[in-house]
Amino acid sequence: MKTNAMRILESLGISYSIHTYEVDEDHLDAIHAAHTAGLDAERVYKTIVMRNTEREVYVFCLPAEAEISLKKARALTGSREIDLIKQNELLPLTGYIRGGCSPLGMRKHYPTFIEELAQLEDTIYVSGGQRGIQIEIAPEDLKRAAGAVFADFT
Repeated sequence: MKTNAMRILESLGISYSIHTYEVDEDHLDAIHAAHTAGLDAERVYKTIVMRNTEREVYVFCLPAEAEISLKKARALTGSREIDLIKQNELLPLTGYIRGGCSPLGMRKHYPTFIEELAQLEDTIYVSGGQRGIQIEIAPEDLKRAAGAVFADFT
């Protein structure tokens, strides 16, 4: 089954590969996904959605084991305050559920940032838009497909 993310990549002529894994509803985090799929956790990138006090939404792609620096995120987005969206807002805003949120194919395009460390890798893994699917893709290709920019925010 093709996901929205896969259709977008194919429409742009971007090559990618799919890695599937068994989903554990109790462990939906990217680190667990990496281990379950047998992937290098340093190359698995999670997608975090945040909103500022002006109600502007931003998407951040960062290594599974990394954390967003709120100070850097505020500076990057020009926000006074920025925080994670509530879990119940994820589906209405993005079209995705926790554990299957991809930076590709959201309901609306939001400013998207990929941690600049991704540029050091030949390929990285991001959610394919469904739990249990990781897409392996070149960072530059992800940047192009997601309309993203590389930035330092961890």
